[in-house]
Amino acid sequence: MNQTTNPSSTNPQSNDEVPYYLPLADEVEVFQAAYASRLPILLKGPTGCGKTRFVEHMSWHLDSMRAAAQPPEVPLLTVSCHEDLTATDMVGRYLLKGDETVWSDGPLTRAVRTGAICYLDEIVEARKDTTVLIHSLTDHRRILPIDKTGELLHAHADFLLVISYNPGYQSVLKDLKPSTRQRFVSLEFDYPDVATETQIIAHESGVDDTTAERLAVIGERVRNLKQHGFEEGVSTRLLIYTGELIAAGIQPRRAATASIIGAISDDASVQQAVADIVDVILP
Repeated sequence: MNQTTNPSSTNPQSNDEVPYYLPLADEVEVFQAAYASRLPILLKGPTGCGKTRFVEHMSWHLDSMRAAAQPPEVPLLTVSCHEDLTATDMVGRYLLKGDETVWSDGPLTRAVRTGAICYLDEIVEARKDTTVLIHSLTDHRRILPIDKTGELLHAHADFLLVISYNPGYQSVLKDLKPSTRQRFVSLEFDYPDVATETQIIAHESGVDDTTAERLAVIGERVRNLKQHGFEEGVSTRLLIYTGELIAAGIQPRRAATASIIGAISDDASVQQAVADIVDVILP
């Protein structure tokens, strides 16, 4: 799992620890082809559907592919974007160190210098100057201007930029502009079908297949509650959390209350609609 710092995290991965990811279509092959040409990648999909895990999995996979030819690590620098994230946070700043002022690279600059994969999670949450900053890295130039040092940094040959966002959740004011979106190869993500989600829940939470299937069915039915104004539904992540509580000895109905019913909405009518589904499916 990511070890998150503010604003970024580095995810070292051993070749013995494969981040679990179950492909839903051809996303692995498209990512590999994009990486081979160093094409920037945009991941679109609802919250908790596996976008971050997919990037972690692909980083590990690229490690294993490169191991025979060169040092095996394709480091992954993950930045969780938020409304206070500035271009300075991404590029770097001067810091006082003793009696000296020294330059400290931000996560984007470190990735550009070292050839890491830089993953900007929920890019539309960041300030607009941050979004504009990445434009010169997403075309043939592959450069990062660092105004404060006067440096024009050319990206390392292995550098790859990956961004993600949830188009169904964002308001018009926070949507990704076409001028940015059209610089990326786009991969669409969604929640898996019941059979696939059952496998994921069982593997990640440790519950038996029957319980995992029941949780997957709950997920499917909750996501169909559009008539209640509940557009997105319950994430695979929350279903896994529920399974983990059950595996730890919590009664299934109580686990679902904590990780599904109480987590997805504060609206009493939505909670009741979800509770009705849970009552039917969980013993």
